[in-house]
Amino acid sequence: MQRRELIKLAASSAILPLLRPLKVWGSPPGKRVRPSDPGWPSEAEWERLRRQVGGNLVRPQPLLAECVVDAKSTECAAVLGRLKNPYYIGDQPSGTQISGWLGAWKPEPSAYAMAAHSANDIVAAVNFGRKYNLRLVVKGGGHSYQGTSNSIDSLLVWTRPMNRIVHHDAFIPKGCESILAPVPAVTVDAGAMWMDVYDAVTTKRGRYVQGGGCATVGVAGLIQSGGFGSFSKKFGTAAGSLLEARVATADGKLRTVNQRIDPELFWALKGGGGGSFGVVTNLTLATHELPEFFGWAEGTITAASDSQFHSLLTKFIEFYSKSLFNPHWGESVHVGKDNSLKLSMVCQGLDPASAREVWAPFITWLQASPSSFKLITELNVGSAPARGWWDVQGRLLHSPSSIMMDDRANSSSTHAWWTSDKEQVGAYMYGYDSIWLPASLLDRSRQPAIVDALFSASRQFGVALHFNKGLAGAPPDAINRARNTAMNPDALDAFALAIIATGGPSRYPGLPVVTQDAQQAKEESKSIDSAAAVLRALVPMAGSYVSESNFFNSNWKEAFWGSNISRLERAKSKFDPDGLFFVHHGVGSEQWSPDGFTRLR
Repeated sequence: MQRRELIKLAASSAILPLLRPLKVWGSPPGKRVRPSDPGWPSEAEWERLRRQVGGNLVRPQPLLAECVVDAKSTECAAVLGRLKNPYYIGDQPSGTQISGWLGAWKPEPSAYAMAAHSANDIVAAVNFGRKYNLRLVVKGGGHSYQGTSNSIDSLLVWTRPMNRIVHHDAFIPKGCESILAPVPAVTVDAGAMWMDVYDAVTTKRGRYVQGGGCATVGVAGLIQSGGFGSFSKKFGTAAGSLLEARVATADGKLRTVNQRIDPELFWALKGGGGGSFGVVTNLTLATHELPEFFGWAEGTITAASDSQFHSLLTKFIEFYSKSLFNPHWGESVHVGKDNSLKLSMVCQGLDPASAREVWAPFITWLQASPSSFKLITELNVGSAPARGWWDVQGRLLHSPSSIMMDDRANSSSTHAWWTSDKEQVGAYMYGYDSIWLPASLLDRSRQPAIVDALFSASRQFGVALHFNKGLAGAPPDAINRARNTAMNPDALDAFALAIIATGGPSRYPGLPVVTQDAQQAKEESKSIDSAAAVLRALVPMAGSYVSESNFFNSNWKEAFWGSNISRLERAKSKFDPDGLFFVHHGVGSEQWSPDGFTRLR
């Protein structure tokens, strides 16, 4: 008898709901099947699925399978030459945008991958996975630091081929005609990347859509995590702009969800974590009026001594709180162990003269102490027409060093990524942590405390402050949209997300040569923990961003979702009672073994 039939029989007893413990969902302890198990589908059964999805079922090979066969072959050399191309990696069913995490996970191909070309393909894969008790994995862009779109012995639901983009001049979610006014919007299939969307919405149509900063991140995964981009200080989270979604749930239903239809599932998809509640097939996002200008402030400053670096941090925090803590300025600064302050900031809505005027007092202060502070790279402040920000052909003409191109034959002419992101492609993670820093730390009386903490933490390891990933200082409408999402409410009151992270060269399985210092990796991982501990001593209850966080965080539920976790668990129990969808540190994952194959309770 199938497990689901047993559940139906049990549910027919009137007394069972009274006896079931809180938060124990679905079936009793059991195991998902692996290829070596008797219950694994036969070749004939896999073939039936292949025919049902139009032949789009494949057996993924390891990313470097050619190198395992012959490390000196031309085929191996061709693959190695593409490992710094994020578009190539994302186009492989076994591709992951980072090559693993020390002591956490490594890339491993699924047993089968269904390359979805339609919502019906996705439903077929979900039904097959449920019927045969398989471990399902969902992947769009493959950017998960936590390795959640990667598992051996699984069936991969791979949405990469689904990349259609449809514009709406006046969109109203289904069933919401009486409560919502029509707004400009864009519907995006789950496999699209943000570069595709920015090109379609901003470059071609002169509108703005809130998405991610990294061009090759998948649209669906980012929104399900909450989603921050370079200009979130103005427009809020990507999830906050979600109007409607289509999603295949564990029961095999294809649902259209919004604030009127299945509102709890709709809410859970807005920051509750990708791969936990179903497989998103497309999403409709509100678009916004495009500012006239997008701009930047870049440069690196070093201090001559520790005490002078402390003074630099004091001045910058004061300057930030007075001049940059507003909807205009986002992105990050890096507080370095070598007494450096690296500025990598962006702005919106400021013409070139206005942007430079903002920074003039800070630059004047630096120039007054040339023996104390040195500009390692020129402090470059400016802006340009916003419509050209993601105009790839325009950048190739005017600022070619700012982007890198997918140079494969027949690749899209718009498929570029930021040069500043190149070190992330294929990187191997040593450690990572993130901490929301409340805006109360910018109060005059508390600025010395945050300065001391940043200085002390940077003695252990460099700390990046991502101002666009804290919504304090954003307009009320952006904050209110984000408030109605599932992500940790700490983000609403944070002026920044502190990120402490590092990694090393690629360690994809099968690399002919691995350049890796294992001892260094372990030491840097410990240093990250030490630096994070300094900041957590200042804000001990602060949360963490689910997409950019510590794989080993033992307090993950409260850190990722705070007071929203109980509501998310209720949504999980309603829409996925048997736990068909599992990801590391996802809602309901504590019911399963770390690999997602064995039910614990």
